[in-house]
Amino acid sequence: MSTPAPETEIDAEYCYRHPDRQSFIHCQRCGRTICPQCQTQAAVGVHCPECVREGRAEVNASQGGVLGRLRPRSNSPIVTYTLIGLCVVIYLGQWLTGGALTNAWVLRPDLIATQPWRLITSAFLHSTTFIPHLLFNMYALYIFGPALERFLGRARYLALYLVGALGGSIGVVLLYQLAVASNGASVKWLGGFLAPNSALGASGAIFALMGALLVLRRAMGLPLRQILIVVVINIAFGFIAPGIAWQAHIGGLGIGAAVAGVYLTTRRTEQKSVQVLGVAGIAAGIAVVIIACVVSSPAYYS
Repeated sequence: MSTPAPETEIDAEYCYRHPDRQSFIHCQRCGRTICPQCQTQAAVGVHCPECVREGRAEVNASQGGVLGRLRPRSNSPIVTYTLIGLCVVIYLGQWLTGGALTNAWVLRPDLIATQPWRLITSAFLHSTTFIPHLLFNMYALYIFGPALERFLGRARYLALYLVGALGGSIGVVLLYQLAVASNGASVKWLGGFLAPNSALGASGAIFALMGALLVLRRAMGLPLRQILIVVVINIAFGFIAPGIAWQAHIGGLGIGAAVAGVYLTTRRTEQKSVQVLGVAGIAAGIAVVIIACVVSSPAYYS
């Protein structure tokens, strides 16, 4: 038969945070007495507020080290699915307008001075004569997008995608500018390989996602072999297959890596404004280069 505890021992059982509240429940971690208001259910027993805070700090410290603060609160890749939906809807619009939408939005470097929207809108167009163009790009976006969106958060991910699309466009513009600066001589170099052309497609933005993945995985100490193989194969395919804007791939890849670098170096909460300025600075740098091209050769831009 059990022996009742002495009355003085019972009276001593009071919540350490609320001395006026008697309780007989102890924190499973530190053993302090806690009242119902101070109890947080754990896997076994309950924890006091201090132990809960310490536990969360330990979890945060173990989540990716330098990248822990980049993790978002939501796991739903809404931005990725929205981008895919926009590309599909716009593709239908290309068909329904008989090519009018394509002509209005495709990236033609010679028109960017008066129609700068083409630098972005072209990233939402795809070839109506080669349906796999849309399918391949949307599949790549579906593969790479959700993981990056969950890791970076929606706003950072969308900024990466859009600035990456601009990076792809600047690659196309710079190849055109090379032809302008060389008075057309570069068109004959390498058997016409450097001949400029119009461009459309989401591949520049998708290569930006790949560039960001390379930088982030390296920072986390994760193996790069698989993603490197994918990047190299896709870049090589752009050089081998005709009609592919390989310059957009390279431009997007480089800009995506640069944006990821900004995210890594400004990952602390108090650096949010610096991070925004850093990404905006990359976009502004792209704009400056494009403006310099137009100003240097105005006769070739309209």
